[in-house]
Amino acid sequence: MSPNKPFFKLNHYMAMLRSHKQFLLTAGLALIGIPAFTLTARAALQNSPKAVLDEAWQIINQDYVDPTFNQVNWQQARQTLLSQSYSSRAAAYAALREQLQQLNDPYTRFMSPEEFEAFNQETSGELVGVGLQLMANPQIQALTVVKPLENSPALRAGIQANDKILQINGTTTAGMTVEDAAQRIRGEAGTQITLTLQREEQTPFNQTLTREQIQVPVVDSALRLEEQHRVGYIRLDEFNAHAAEEMQKAIANLKQQQVDEFVLDLRNNPGGRLDQGIAIARMWINDGDIVRTVERHGKANQVRANHTALTNLPLAVLVNGNSASASEIVTGALQDDHRATVVGTQTFGKALVQSVNSLADGSGLNVTIAHYFTPSGLDINHRGITPDEVVPLTDMQQQELMSHPDQLGTAQDPQYRQAIAALEVPLHTTRSR
Repeated sequence: MSPNKPFFKLNHYMAMLRSHKQFLLTAGLALIGIPAFTLTARAALQNSPKAVLDEAWQIINQDYVDPTFNQVNWQQARQTLLSQSYSSRAAAYAALREQLQQLNDPYTRFMSPEEFEAFNQETSGELVGVGLQLMANPQIQALTVVKPLENSPALRAGIQANDKILQINGTTTAGMTVEDAAQRIRGEAGTQITLTLQREEQTPFNQTLTREQIQVPVVDSALRLEEQHRVGYIRLDEFNAHAAEEMQKAIANLKQQQVDEFVLDLRNNPGGRLDQGIAIARMWINDGDIVRTVERHGKANQVRANHTALTNLPLAVLVNGNSASASEIVTGALQDDHRATVVGTQTFGKALVQSVNSLADGSGLNVTIAHYFTPSGLDINHRGITPDEVVPLTDMQQQELMSHPDQLGTAQDPQYRQAIAALEVPLHTTRSR
């Protein structure tokens, strides 16, 4: 589990309408010291790749969290971008990325229209495909189905967990990565794809599926019977647009099954939307602070619980080095408000908030606009959150859980076992602070 993994999916997403704000930025250029253009120059700019470069520059100039821009002369960066000639949009995009690198901020990043479309699809929690979760099985050197998603073409066609995918539209999957396979399987709604599958040692067979839009579930929940206790186990994979809705349903379903306590598993959850993180924290915390964000000129926003918690049953939270961003907001709030015992290993350490901006040509720009602090005032950036009970895993244990995700949240999961043990101890005795 690489510590660099969260860089690809770590952004918090402010719940704001950027399109209106972009118009305000454009209208207010003369008020923030940007050189005015003649009408002729404006027309030329709008019809060139430079228009998107200037649009991106304006957003960063207005919103970026560091007013010194990492000691970069940001006005000069604009002149550099607009003084060059670009043979293509790709060349203009490359120049913009080069200027962004000077900020030394991996979370402030530009995305081409294709990248931005994929990004929006991921954070929306929906995709167009056939509804398969895949993994590369190193033991058999084959792509394997983890499970078909609910209400998907794959499930309706009878595809099962552990089915091997041998070919995708006639192309062998030997040596193919999960990412490459997923890209080939996705496509436009209404189009068809043929998979060659093998179930156990049976003869391979072809299955033709029609792609459709699918909601990707991010919550997995189950009732666990642990000696005399009924444990509600909930694993959250990421904070996409449907995360809070799915979490609410999972808590309600487990309460109907009369659970005695909960385990919330945020391991390997790289984060996602800030609004979803706040909503989920409020499902567990009835009263108290959740997070404080601070923008570049010191303007602070304190977010609190609003007396809408769904349960006050004992809670343990599982985290590791790939628990980041919104996962850390929820974990920090639960820990600082003494609502849960945190078990696992040090979290990733990302305490920055990004806004997501759609640019005029369909490209996108994520910009760091704020720092956040846990309710106790802790800045976890580059530090992470220390669990109340640190339970490291050996490389062999990590590999075992990665290869057999069905063992997560079971007796074969050492960190889950410790979480169950921690729930037997009154919360105030598990901490020295």
